Amino acid sequence: MTVLRMSRPDEAGRLFDVWLRAVTATHTFLAAEDLDYFSDQVRAYVPTATFWVADEGGTPVAFMALEGANVDALFVDPDRHGLGIGRALIEKAREIAGPLTVDVNEQNVGAGDFYRRMGFEQVGRFELDDYGKPYPTLRLAQR
Repeated sequence: MTVLRMSRPDEAGRLFDVWLRAVTATHTFLAAEDLDYFSDQVRAYVPTATFWVADEGGTPVAFMALEGANVDALFVDPDRHGLGIGRALIEKAREIAGPLTVDVNEQNVGAGDFYRRMGFEQVGRFELDDYGKPYPTLRLAQR
């Protein structure tokens, strides 16, 4: 059974592992040096942030960062893809914040498809990501 709860500081290592496994599985377009760069950024970010966590048997299997109505991050362990965990997190976010926005890498087709199934539509596009790297980003919003 999956339980949604807030993250705990002692889970930073596990959350980083979920992020790395998810990104390795879904962001095959990233250059190796960019994956290293993002890994350093996430290692520094995770211990300082609070996330909604999908917990199975005491183990985080997914997490989501929500800033207002913006989904800043949503990562699901690839072994748990397709089981409704991402949907449950998005539904929780919508319950909290109303219609949501999210930025997603254009090359991450699976994520784009997921968000469209969750009722998001493209409302913008950026040539560079938030770090100035050449990974086009789509801005999606729920209506």
